[in-house]
Amino acid sequence: MSTLVRRGSASGHLRPATLRCVCSALVAPEPRAPGPPIAAKNAPLAQRSSSPWRRQSGSSSSSSAFSFSTLTATKKAAAAAAAAAKERVRGLLTVEELKRLVEEDEIETVVVGLTDCYGRLVGKRFTASFFLESAVEDGTHGCSYLLATDMDMEPVPGYRFAGWEQGYGDIHLVPDMRSLRIASWLEKTAFVLCDVVDDESRALAPHAPRSILKKQIAEAHSLGDLVPMAASELEYYLYQQNFEEAKEKNYAGLKPVGWHREDYHILQGSREEFFHGPARRHLQASGVPVENSKGEFGIGQHELNVKYAEVLEMADRHVVYKQCLKELADQLGVAITFMAKPHFDQPGSSSHLHLSLWKDGKNAFHGDKKLGSISCSDEFRWFLGGWMKHTPELMVFYAPNVNSYKRFIAGSWAPTQLVWSRDNRTAPFRLIGSGKSLRIECRLPGADCNPYLAFAAALASGLDGIRHKIEPPAAFEGDVYKAKNLQQVPRSLGEAVALFQKSAFAKAMLGDDVHHHYAHFFETEHLAHLQTVTDWERNRYFEQI
Repeated sequence: MSTLVRRGSASGHLRPATLRCVCSALVAPEPRAPGPPIAAKNAPLAQRSSSPWRRQSGSSSSSSAFSFSTLTATKKAAAAAAAAAKERVRGLLTVEELKRLVEEDEIETVVVGLTDCYGRLVGKRFTASFFLESAVEDGTHGCSYLLATDMDMEPVPGYRFAGWEQGYGDIHLVPDMRSLRIASWLEKTAFVLCDVVDDESRALAPHAPRSILKKQIAEAHSLGDLVPMAASELEYYLYQQNFEEAKEKNYAGLKPVGWHREDYHILQGSREEFFHGPARRHLQASGVPVENSKGEFGIGQHELNVKYAEVLEMADRHVVYKQCLKELADQLGVAITFMAKPHFDQPGSSSHLHLSLWKDGKNAFHGDKKLGSISCSDEFRWFLGGWMKHTPELMVFYAPNVNSYKRFIAGSWAPTQLVWSRDNRTAPFRLIGSGKSLRIECRLPGADCNPYLAFAAALASGLDGIRHKIEPPAAFEGDVYKAKNLQQVPRSLGEAVALFQKSAFAKAMLGDDVHHHYAHFFETEHLAHLQTVTDWERNRYFEQI
């Protein structure tokens, strides 16, 4: 590990501790959208201590319904809930708190971001003073191609939303001030996520991933004042090389930070605390409450879990989490990947989704009806039935790229056949908890998923189940990997894209135009793979064929 420390100390990117006391000095901000209590009250965040690394280095609603008036009403509801709320998430900021921190020279920069279709963060950096002067009220603009490019940021023809024919005009980015937070891993920086708004209609642009999730949240409210609560469990691999070195090696032959399988392994986990310790502290200080971290089954693989929340807030936390860990790795001279399957001989990295619906501060999944051995409500049973029924046709939202499908291998802790079971990790739908903690864990999504799209797909499917009283199949007991004659998980992006393209349900969920947009997006990704000559092909055929 000494080589890692030397690289980190030479990087010159470790931020000074200018914000160590900021979070403990903050007045508690107003909470996000109203809903049931998220979790137990947070313990006060202690002043961040230097890590060992630092010590050694010295350093179905129509989209038109989403207007500014709707957003204003939501903010008013959030403000009303604030008076009675017991939960205060440390690291979130109000505009007034941001003004004070700017005046005190504690914040100089505000990152204004949104996710593209892949789930990557894109956007701008504002001087904090100009953000307060301009962007708070007026937002900002970005090129429409941000929602119509490939992984290399190349403009892709064939989209209706944006293209050369339309001149690649601007999209209006409106900061959601409820997502405003300290970005403690960056020096003197705050961070806010944006909605994409149509300048003419003043409605949320329906193609943006965050808009798609917001539409389904509105559907849940309209179905009976239901509040979706959620969590995502991200896994990742960590390597001793930095990102530049990994690129120079074509991302092959990288050395993981560990050398033992580290699932729950305390000794191996301790060797990696130079990274995971600061990661936990930075997230906790940046409005992302952390539960715990642990080693995972792969060599160099880890998991860090954050507290569950209302589903939009959870998706926002997911985005902040990934950005924080990538930038922290960059600062510390190591590399991290959220690929679903970076190594053929190691388990893949997942993003298990946990979902429940709440009403009047109580878990609406709790009830006295029976589903196998589970006591639950009708809504729970129907939500599960709808989620399972629509999974194949919406699989692209859980497994969005070519690599995603290489994770679905028997015996690898990833699901392969579509069943549900009680507390069974071989099943894609694992039912866990009881009473007020009863929830559905979906083990299909990989760490490469876009959280807004994955949660939106899950909600749309489950809510359709409630509307149409869709019954789930009987519970499965035993080893799903060994079972015969069960419905298989789609085995490739091509197969999943074909199911999505012809899905009437996907069209109804998204609308024809947005459905065309994402069908084209996923098909473009699939075709890029089909046209690429791989190292595997050269190694197999160059001389022998």
